[in-house]
Amino acid sequence: MIQQDEMKGGVKIGELAEYLGLAIVNKGADFETALVGIRDVNRPGLQLVGFFDYFDPRRLQVIGMAETKMLEGMDPQQRTRSFSRLFEYAIPALVVSRDLDIYPECLAMARKHQRTLLHTTDTTVVFTTKVIEYLTQALAPTITRHGGLLDIYGEGVLITGDSGVGKSETAIELIKRGHRLVADDAVDIRRVADQLLGRAPELIRHYIELRGIGVVDVQQLLGMSAVKPEAQVDLVVHLERWREDKFYDRFGLDEEKVNILGIEVPIITIPVQPGRNLATIVEVAVMNNRHKKYGFNAAQQLADELERHTQGG
Repeated sequence: MIQQDEMKGGVKIGELAEYLGLAIVNKGADFETALVGIRDVNRPGLQLVGFFDYFDPRRLQVIGMAETKMLEGMDPQQRTRSFSRLFEYAIPALVVSRDLDIYPECLAMARKHQRTLLHTTDTTVVFTTKVIEYLTQALAPTITRHGGLLDIYGEGVLITGDSGVGKSETAIELIKRGHRLVADDAVDIRRVADQLLGRAPELIRHYIELRGIGVVDVQQLLGMSAVKPEAQVDLVVHLERWREDKFYDRFGLDEEKVNILGIEVPIITIPVQPGRNLATIVEVAVMNNRHKKYGFNAAQQLADELERHTQGG
């Protein structure tokens, strides 16, 4: 069912600089290839005074007011040695924040060792917050699953099943009822903290394929209110063709779950056969799942009442 499981190797420095609006003071030899693969940043105050134990050069290095004031107490020769030792490591880049002046020794050593040097007007706290937030999203573990993702009553519902079982047809009926399309046919799912966020690949965003009709642009056909860029995956609804030899749950006491990127998500299997209104069944499944989240389980309540009735009789 899972077609791809990928932990991204990193974010290119050029992409990060463009996204955050950083000024490029010096391009390192590896500017086009260097990757930031760790979401944390490092303030290299200890490294600038020669302490490199536990130093992780894979992190983005950020110099702020505290480091700048410390460097003011050094003479030019000391600053040259400090920056030279720092740039000997294959750091992805050094960023100077708060629009602070860049020491000539810093620029000279960056050029000598061919390291990337960047500049930002943001305060150190604001910049590091932006970087960590961006890297958390960009470096999140990602999978691509075959199916459709819709926002139904505020719940993200991933509809899966074999090709031709009726996923897209069910999705278009749900969209006509006022629910919103996130993705059809392929869903990119990222794990961010303890949440699963799904969205459509850029190329097929807002499109849905219906056999006999072809490809439909839902946004153009039904308007902006019919689509949503991203949704959390709260429930998986798996459609399968009805099999006479298979037992289907008629009571709902046993809750099945599927593991997606280490997170357990409730899954419901719905058998498909002529005459069953799948859109209505999916809507009811979503509402029932929300009730369970809030502590109300109709199946369990009925089972308890039957048990009390049996014991009382």
